[in-house]
Amino acid sequence: MSIPSIQTNWELLLHHPPSPLEELDWPVFRAQEIRVFIKRDDQLLLEAFPGDQAFCGNKWRKLKYNLIAAKAQGYQQLLTFGGAFSNHIAATASAGFLFGFKTVGIIRGERIEPLNRTLAHAERCGMELQFWSRARFQEKSDTQTMAQLALEFPTAYILPEGGTNELAFKGCAELASEILTQSSPDYIAVSCGTGGTLAGMIPVLDGRATALGFSALKGDFHAAAIEKWLAPKTYVNWKVLTEYHGGGYAKMNTELQAFLALCKAAGLVLDPIYTGKALMGLVDLAEKGFFRKGSEVCFVHSGGLQGIPENKDKK
Repeated sequence: MSIPSIQTNWELLLHHPPSPLEELDWPVFRAQEIRVFIKRDDQLLLEAFPGDQAFCGNKWRKLKYNLIAAKAQGYQQLLTFGGAFSNHIAATASAGFLFGFKTVGIIRGERIEPLNRTLAHAERCGMELQFWSRARFQEKSDTQTMAQLALEFPTAYILPEGGTNELAFKGCAELASEILTQSSPDYIAVSCGTGGTLAGMIPVLDGRATALGFSALKGDFHAAAIEKWLAPKTYVNWKVLTEYHGGGYAKMNTELQAFLALCKAAGLVLDPIYTGKALMGLVDLAEKGFFRKGSEVCFVHSGGLQGIPENKDKK
């Protein structure tokens, strides 16, 4: 398999066709008289190396306009932050390789050899890894820390941990627009890590569909963050469901394992951190009669497959 050139990659980023929409014709949904479709953003993919699944799905959406801005403003590097198993770190490393940027990853915690698959992939893509203590990492957004990074890396475009910013919202808004051109859903469901993907979709869906976010983490913090991002406007067409984290971030129980195995047997591969829990939650909602009969639901497969089977501490 040949890897496309950097110029070709830019063309694909700027002019990609919509990712496919497929119906999940499962008995549980037929029994509830609803139709459920899956938006295959896991197939929105560019590989830095054969088999690489990092620059994919919601990471593609969130990085797209940041990459365009970095290039337009003459930056030569991408610098970002994350845990040792971060999907965002892996995606940024792949993006650097694919689009011609040097990359720097600020990693929470100490370097542990051998590197896990995520960090080994990042280094293979050419990312310079810096390991910061947890205490120092907590100060990564402080004015002094950011000023020091700007001095140390003057040609670096700095991305926040998780990649959520205004330009990320723009990319996620495009995801919502694509779905609305392909179907007429009453609900659109997506997994939530930072909540950035959900926040980017909400304004586009206003008056046309309800956005459901399935939190992958314990706690009831997403709503406040999303409201802050959407301010000063307020929207009522969304809800974050906090009861489907499966015991906490990166926790996996036997029920989830069995569900993932059933999905895989049906030809649908999901990750155990985000999409697996979200779709299992959607099935539970359907069984409980959450969706009115005749409803159409779109579930977003946001990718996240690069971390399987290593599935700890992704952000």
